[in-house]
Amino acid sequence: MNARRGITFALGSVLLVSAAQLAMRWSMTRLPVPEHWLALDSLDLRALAVVIAAIVAYALSMLCWLVALRDLPLGRAYSLLSISYALVYLLAASLPLFNESFSFTKSLGVALVMLGVITINTRPARAPEFRSAP
Repeated sequence: MNARRGITFALGSVLLVSAAQLAMRWSMTRLPVPEHWLALDSLDLRALAVVIAAIVAYALSMLCWLVALRDLPLGRAYSLLSISYALVYLLAASLPLFNESFSFTKSLGVALVMLGVITINTRPARAPEFRSAP
């Protein structure tokens, strides 16, 4: 197993899925309700293009995730995905185009999630034990 490569791809997945979440949020606040999507006159083509880019980012994120799973234990890899919760919250609250706000309880929750990620990933990973069938 190549842990460094696994972590790199897991973090790549986190960045891509976080960007996709933010892009989806931005787009969906600019698009009409889905029932009106076929009426091209009311469709914001820029927002539609961002939705399509976000879907591509999700797909690339999944490919990165598959490579990460090849090189990392599931518990370690899965904990790294939690970084996206913190990243999306911090970016949405700090960038004015999302009109989100910071709060003590949300920030505390994000801090606890990050503490968990750090706790899980600072311990050296042990090789899995395989037992032969009796």
